[in-house]
Amino acid sequence: MPPAHTGAPVIPGASTSSFAEPAPEPAPASAPRSAPRSAPPAAAPEGREPGRPGYRRMSLALFAAGLATFALLYSTQALLPAVSAGFGVTAGQASWTVSAATGALALFVLPLSALSERFGRTRMMTWSMVVAVAVGLLVPFAPSLEWLVVLRGVQGAAIAGIPASAMAYLAEEVKPKALVGAIGLFVAGNSIGGMSGRLVTGWGAQLGGWRVGLLSVGLLSLACAAAFLVLLPRARFFRPASLNPRAVGRTVSGHLRDPLLLRLYGIGALFMTVFGAVYTVIGYRLVDEPFSLGQGVIGSIFLIYLVGTVSSAAAGRLVARAGRRGALYLAVTTTALGLLFSLADSLTLILAGLVLITAGFFAGHAVASAAVSRTAKTGRAQASALYQSAYYLGSSAGGTLGALAYHSAGWAATVGIALLAVLGVVSITLYGSHAARAERRTMTAAAVAR
Repeated sequence: MPPAHTGAPVIPGASTSSFAEPAPEPAPASAPRSAPRSAPPAAAPEGREPGRPGYRRMSLALFAAGLATFALLYSTQALLPAVSAGFGVTAGQASWTVSAATGALALFVLPLSALSERFGRTRMMTWSMVVAVAVGLLVPFAPSLEWLVVLRGVQGAAIAGIPASAMAYLAEEVKPKALVGAIGLFVAGNSIGGMSGRLVTGWGAQLGGWRVGLLSVGLLSLACAAAFLVLLPRARFFRPASLNPRAVGRTVSGHLRDPLLLRLYGIGALFMTVFGAVYTVIGYRLVDEPFSLGQGVIGSIFLIYLVGTVSSAAAGRLVARAGRRGALYLAVTTTALGLLFSLADSLTLILAGLVLITAGFFAGHAVASAAVSRTAKTGRAQASALYQSAYYLGSSAGGTLGALAYHSAGWAATVGIALLAVLGVVSITLYGSHAARAERRTMTAAAVAR
């Protein structure tokens, strides 16, 4: 545990004696005594940046954390057909193994973000990682679907402590000019973790069954957790704050009364409803006739996530050219075209549809999440946590509703659910455009009146 902060800057590893002044020689009796010189102040530690000590270790540690946690979060998604067959349950019932994890994450991300303010970012991330990986090693041995769903819920709640703390840790420890790059690497770990988890579980299941697939991703996450614990530098700028539920409640209620933030939360939830529905159910469609693909091949389809990495990175340039609403319209149009492509009975067209859906989703998500950070003037951590809650609730709803629709009426019904969510994004964006024009007219009229 670091020493209590006294208000004086401390340089790690330096002894206090190295800054002590030599004892002054006695002055002659006739000479007036001058005031003793004080020691020069120690330089305060600087924020981390590329090329400075600890930056690479910090970046690699958080990359490993993002990879491990998101590999675990969606570890059952590519295995749902095998889980259904193993337990003799429907697609809707098996989908709860995904929805329980994402739903628990949505519920716990806000309270854990508040706890990290009191107990520290690194402590919260460490305990979250340890619990999530430990549960991940138990998940393959679940004796029933009910136990599997319970364990996945516990795992999702534990994972919630990492996104709740990682962004705040980076904002405190990294110089502002290097912050975008550091956050980008953490998000890349999330994206690659989500993709690699599906790949590992898919091929593991093809070789030895779905339990082997889950054990494989558990061992991968264990290795990542070990790297995280070894590499993560201690926090140098964190100062614990007292837990004040009333203050947190006021901040949260203020965000929930902000019309623009509410629209952005809705957009994030609806985009994730589309994504959750499509990627939860696509395995069922491709394992059935006329495709009859194996689990390993289905897991490999998640390589399409790399398209999302590119489109999310390009979202900033898109907003600069078309504006936020223009970028959202382009994202929903791309997503809707992908959904329509996926209705074909051609594997080539289905894959093209998945590319378009993934590109549109990641671009829309990047635009909406960035807008939340810009809109919230205070309590940005709580504003982002609310967005993540809405986002993962959308994932849970999309996965469950999409699977139920597929079980009832096939892939076309799942696409219908996703298109309704797309229509919701369009409606919210159109309403936002109308509200912005009305606000501009009001401001213009007020200016003329003055």
